[in-house]
Amino acid sequence: MKWWRIPAEGMGQPVVAAGRAAGGASAAEGAAQGPEEAVLREALAEAAAVLRGGGLVAFPTETVYGLGANAWLDEAARRVFAAKGRPADNPLIVHIAEVGDLAGVIDRPQDVPDAARRAMDAFWPGPLTLILPANPRIAPAVRPGMDTVGVRMPAHPVARALIRAAGCPVAAPSANRSGRPSPTTAVDVAEDMRGQIDGIVDGGPCGIGVESTVARIGEEEVVIYRPGGVTPDDLARVTGLPVRVAAGPAAGEAPASPGMKYRHYAPRARVYVWWGDEDRVRVEVARFAAAHGASVGDDGDRRIALIARPGTVPPGWDPAWVWTPAVDGDPGGTPEERTSEERRPADLAGARDGYAAALSRHLYRLLRAFDRQEADVILVEGVPPEGLGLAVMNRLEKAAEGRVYRV
Repeated sequence: MKWWRIPAEGMGQPVVAAGRAAGGASAAEGAAQGPEEAVLREALAEAAAVLRGGGLVAFPTETVYGLGANAWLDEAARRVFAAKGRPADNPLIVHIAEVGDLAGVIDRPQDVPDAARRAMDAFWPGPLTLILPANPRIAPAVRPGMDTVGVRMPAHPVARALIRAAGCPVAAPSANRSGRPSPTTAVDVAEDMRGQIDGIVDGGPCGIGVESTVARIGEEEVVIYRPGGVTPDDLARVTGLPVRVAAGPAAGEAPASPGMKYRHYAPRARVYVWWGDEDRVRVEVARFAAAHGASVGDDGDRRIALIARPGTVPPGWDPAWVWTPAVDGDPGGTPEERTSEERRPADLAGARDGYAAALSRHLYRLLRAFDRQEADVILVEGVPPEGLGLAVMNRLEKAAEGRVYRV
């Protein structure tokens, strides 16, 4: 498996594409390059050639790492399902580099509703996937049994440079084994996918940490099939339409969007979630730990990890088994994270909105980290299911398999 290190800051100039962009337009030529930039572009060209030829390449986006395949090649798309162990009726999202690339992905781009165009203008590039009529050229495996396709333009510069260089739209679910927490670093990808894929483009850690919002925008309403980084209020404000969050598909029905039907985002440890009044959450966490033989992490019968705001952590909890966001100048986190140069305390406010953003960015990484510590149970303080919290709680509900309690 190839490993290409391509940091986001190295993608400041246009990328030289091999062939033509997904929509048929020639990609921009690169400017004069220094030796380091030339090395990065050579690595990018190599990864793009693998994608274009039907290989599987994991790459960073602003949300999570995606497992990319040429969306025009059915065999490549089928390899994605095999590598992930993904159910064959779970559709893939197609990623593009430019709005002009839509011509190779959707049918009759000129007929996209005005409200959907406004959403593209407002949120692309960014964490919004729109369900639109599929161009027949999109591989059947990408859109199993459907005449629609989910499409988005990622905000990560490495992702867009890779797509542009490949000259094809890229179908990409999260780059993990199906059901596991989504990967937010290249190391996470390797943990799940080594031996199953052709390479990883390592662009550093992802910024948002939960997947994109998936929505269908019609003439009269917006339907959200998967909450994400673009909130219902965001979509209502931009489209001027009422917004509805869809329930999951009925038994026997295929999901309209990834993340709707199957077990997702779950670590090996059991997950329990409480949200509501901070004092009551703290009482429930302490009560659970005492009842199960552990009050300070791994000193009891079970290794119990905790993800919570600082005020929720019961006294005496082993700091090796707890994560909190930064607050009031304290860098927060685990002991290992407090010395990490990559940690950005300013991003993690202690207020409830800040805690939701912190959970969004770090949740998948923390679930994997506590799995590596062989936690038996992970307790999580949740957030109200509104705004970004709607996406966070959607992921927690699936990770906890319904063990979510409001107090």
